[in-house]
Amino acid sequence: MKPILTLFQRISVIALLVLAVGCASTKKTENLLTLAGFKPVVASTAKQQQQLKALPPDKVTRIQRSGKTYYVFPDAAHNRVYVGSPKQYRDYQQIRSDYQLSNEQFENAVLGQDNPNSWDDWGGWEVVIWSY
Repeated sequence: MKPILTLFQRISVIALLVLAVGCASTKKTENLLTLAGFKPVVASTAKQQQQLKALPPDKVTRIQRSGKTYYVFPDAAHNRVYVGSPKQYRDYQQIRSDYQLSNEQFENAVLGQDNPNSWDDWGGWEVVIWSY
């Protein structure tokens, strides 16, 4: 019975981790942009607020300003944009790629896809009655 409880505890921990990752995904893009060096800039004037609303939501957009290239990501809920340089955008793409790969590896491990035959080692299923 002890190994079954240990398995149950492991599954519980994995479920909690998946839940935590899911809750954190709403701020994922902003966090990855910040990690890449993008700076949040508050839209403080009416013109800036109008430009913020004109940006496509949930998308990094390349813009030209004074002969320079910038990348911006709108955060209309907080009345700001994340602004970065081409180098910071490349860093963001790399971080996002690494993050996606690590999540896929985590999900595969959680779902047991790393070793699809791992269930064969369990043998037959037995009915277990727990008593307290």
